[in-house]
Amino acid sequence: MVAVLKAVEEQGTVYHVKPGGAGQALAVEEFCLWYGAKQALFDVTMAVEKGLVTALIGPSGCGKSTLLRSLNRMNDLIDGLRIGGRIAFGGADIYAPDCDVIALRKRMGMVFQKPNPFPMSIYENVIYPLRVDGINDRRMLAETAERALRGSALWEEVKDRLHESALGLSGGQQQRLCIARAIAGDPEVLLMDEPCSALDPVATSKIEELIEELAGHYTIVIVTHNMQQAARVSDNTAFMYLGKLIEYGETETVFTTPKLEKTQEYVTGRFG
Repeated sequence: MVAVLKAVEEQGTVYHVKPGGAGQALAVEEFCLWYGAKQALFDVTMAVEKGLVTALIGPSGCGKSTLLRSLNRMNDLIDGLRIGGRIAFGGADIYAPDCDVIALRKRMGMVFQKPNPFPMSIYENVIYPLRVDGINDRRMLAETAERALRGSALWEEVKDRLHESALGLSGGQQQRLCIARAIAGDPEVLLMDEPCSALDPVATSKIEELIEELAGHYTIVIVTHNMQQAARVSDNTAFMYLGKLIEYGETETVFTTPKLEKTQEYVTGRFG
């Protein structure tokens, strides 16, 4: 392990997607993060391209979920958190003192590892972001619910049971409901933290098809342990290891002709 750590420390990131490229949605610049005395992220620099799907891959504990949650400051409530570097969204530093964190999170929908529908009706789950904003116009709420449920490929399955409990849906339907809730507020970015890990293969396939349909309408960043899934759904892939970004580029390049041996070993299943 000492030899591996030394090799990673001495190795610079290999980029196929250039930082600061045209059409970027997010710019991560030499970003570091500490949980107390423990450093979890080391000088991560990457440009997330607008309208594309970017996959974060790497073994457990490599920092990919930490990086994802840093993009909308979901880590803020953790005791002892410190950061260094910069993450820019729309050209503005999201960690600047004057950043409105609530407004930031409205621009970034979040889908978690396990479906987390609220104990209320399907309809109320979807329009919850609008309720929070004080919107009570029935027509607007109904139109938003239908738009979001169609966008999450769930409308035809639930249109006749909107006022039933969301907890009665299957796991895959619950996850698509959570995606509908995330897009109801019309965000610019969708962050997905292993959205299929708790689902069966059929439900996983539906979520992957949905991601392909949503790409272009939203910038999507997805954390996944599933190499085949990353290869299927993403345009760009970032391989992380021991808190560092090791290689970042077009998915086809990263999976078929990576520049680094460590990347090759991971995507071919030799470790992880």
